[in-house]
Amino acid sequence: MTTLKQATGPAYTRIYSVGAARGENAVPNDDLIGPIDSSDEWIRQRTGIITRTRAVPETDAIDLSTAAAAEAIEKSGLAPSDIDVVIVATISNPKQTPSVSAIVADRVGANPAAAYDINAACAGYAYAVAQADALIRAGAAKNALVIGAEKLSDIVDPADRSISFLLGDGAGAVVIGPSDTPGISATVWGSDGSKSDAVGMNHTLTEFRDGQAPWPTLRQEGPTVFRWAVWEMAKVAKQALEQAGVEAADLAAFIPHQANMRIVDEFAKQLKLPETTVIARDIETTGNTSAASIPLATHRLLEEHPELSGGLALQIGFGAGLVFGAQVVVLP
Repeated sequence: MTTLKQATGPAYTRIYSVGAARGENAVPNDDLIGPIDSSDEWIRQRTGIITRTRAVPETDAIDLSTAAAAEAIEKSGLAPSDIDVVIVATISNPKQTPSVSAIVADRVGANPAAAYDINAACAGYAYAVAQADALIRAGAAKNALVIGAEKLSDIVDPADRSISFLLGDGAGAVVIGPSDTPGISATVWGSDGSKSDAVGMNHTLTEFRDGQAPWPTLRQEGPTVFRWAVWEMAKVAKQALEQAGVEAADLAAFIPHQANMRIVDEFAKQLKLPETTVIARDIETTGNTSAASIPLATHRLLEEHPELSGGLALQIGFGAGLVFGAQVVVLP
């Protein structure tokens, strides 16, 4: 009997470069407080957000993805044609199908790369990094373009007090390829669908179509999500460090999903991060951009602290599902 031929790839992978695109408008708290009967001070105290970036109506998640991807490819030293898989993590594709990834692959010159979207909400980028790493090491791809992209302003109810003031628009992209040394650790990931009601859309598209419900928007049970993030996700972050064989003291940077500044601060406390670890706080001026938040925060961190290049960063995403994913990476 003929034996099937199997592909094999390199032993290790790493992130080559990062690209970013944020919504065109900076939206301060004062612009949002009317419908939710709140104040700038309340939003700052609860979330750490001063302004968030939101895209103009004509810009969608595909446009944001394309801009971020173009920068990442340019900085990677690879030709667009060297990219043979494109993975986009998003919950705000303006259409159910086709995928954002296939259109972006074509726009950036990576056609005919394999292309698919994943929906793992705020953990989507960490999930996509895990997949790109595994695909390359298995020989299923040589170089991957991974994008986290959201236009959450399309699925926000301005009068909703639970989540609307948190959300922003943007995309972050990385190019991942082979490496002589380990650049992406084993991923700790998982889900808890028993808590699926804690955060997500409040209606279905079919209910909207049939006139039974308004346009679906994001909602959350704030206290439930906060407790889960602070207690359960700190454990996951510690597991990711163990899997990578490193300690908190070895981290040059900590880049958690930019959900809420209070959660970020609590994480830092529980992980006992040393003063030397730079903590990403991109939420202050970008807002919570779900799948885009970790790569956007990474991009800003490297712009403001170029000395972090080559250092270790712990990244962790967590959100609707509930889902979570964390890994340690070497910063490009």
